[in-house]
Amino acid sequence: MDIPRKSAARRRRIRNIIYAVLGLAAIAGISLGLSKLKPAAPTVERATVWVDTVKRGPMLRQVRGLGTLVPVDIRWIPAVTSGRVDRKLAQPGAFVKADTALLELSNPQLQQETLNAEWDWKASEKSYMDLKVRLESQQLNQEADAARVQADYNQAKLRLEANSELAKQGLVPELTVKLDKVTVEELGNRLQIERKRLEINKESTDAQLAVQKARVEQLRAVYELRKSQLDQLRVRAGMQGVLQLVAVDVGQSVIPGSNLARVADPTHLKAELKIAETQAKDVQIGQTAEIDTRNGVIPGHVIRKDPAVQNGTVTVDVALDSELPKGAVPDLSVDGTIELERLQDIIYVGRPVQGQPNSLVTLFKLEADGREAIRVQVKLGRSSVNTIEIMEGLKPGDQVVLSDMSAQDAFNRIRLN
Repeated sequence: MDIPRKSAARRRRIRNIIYAVLGLAAIAGISLGLSKLKPAAPTVERATVWVDTVKRGPMLRQVRGLGTLVPVDIRWIPAVTSGRVDRKLAQPGAFVKADTALLELSNPQLQQETLNAEWDWKASEKSYMDLKVRLESQQLNQEADAARVQADYNQAKLRLEANSELAKQGLVPELTVKLDKVTVEELGNRLQIERKRLEINKESTDAQLAVQKARVEQLRAVYELRKSQLDQLRVRAGMQGVLQLVAVDVGQSVIPGSNLARVADPTHLKAELKIAETQAKDVQIGQTAEIDTRNGVIPGHVIRKDPAVQNGTVTVDVALDSELPKGAVPDLSVDGTIELERLQDIIYVGRPVQGQPNSLVTLFKLEADGREAIRVQVKLGRSSVNTIEIMEGLKPGDQVVLSDMSAQDAFNRIRLN
């Protein structure tokens, strides 16, 4: 019969406890060691990132913006009076001259008003002629009265002279001579009065005719205005160019001042660029520019800068300094590049995806072997379309990653394959 030995069992338990303690200690040591290890650098395909070399030398500062070609000479044709659109006589895209009819409107009320104005004008002319005849007749009567008094005065003077001679010879009594003198004085006074009445009557005639003439001119002006409005129911282009837009449809009613159509000169265009507000502060009138129409590049210069910001952009107008290429038409989308200044002997690099002027950014700089890159802090300066000035953090010859590396924000080192 076997008798169990208590000492052997106790030794096995102690051995198992020791093994367990050693195992736990080993696990704890491994965990501690792993926690102190740096994370492995992520791997990035070199072909998927943009790497550029820092350079030293001249840099051309430019800003770029999208835009369109717009006509310099644009004419909106408004409705002069209310009316109804009866016909469209031209379609957008048609070449028009100043007298080309675009639309026909109708307004029966205006037609009646024009007819009434014509009748009033002609009636006032007849009234003027009637008044003129009557006043001239009155003037002639007044002149006839004055002429009779003049004749009586002349006869009285002759009679006085004759009787005075006869009185000296004692053939005519002195009383007759005195009576003749009184008659001459009376007729002389009447003659002065008639002359004054004749002058006043002439002034009155001129005044009455002037009033009636002004009335005639007023009614004629009203008629000509109505006639002009009636003629303008046939809407004309008013300038030579291309009909860009007809803003009304047949049957539509319009009110005075409504825009009916737009005509533009397609041979005289300018570029209207939208420049980001952060870059537009350096744009000045007169700076040179290039406009890419995708069918040729046109040189130009800045002629206007909008003082207001709209939707984060500033509108800049560029005059075109050479002939337009084929296919350059109004509303054509273009790319514009404006030259700001030429910087000499500066350190610069290609513009990073998230690099803004005068800012502090972090970029991945390649190691000497070109297989790894470390994160460095870089101070940026003035910028251009594709390049930006380096103020601090990099030196000529350094290679940096310019692509968007936001996915590696948690790492200070990457490996390039």
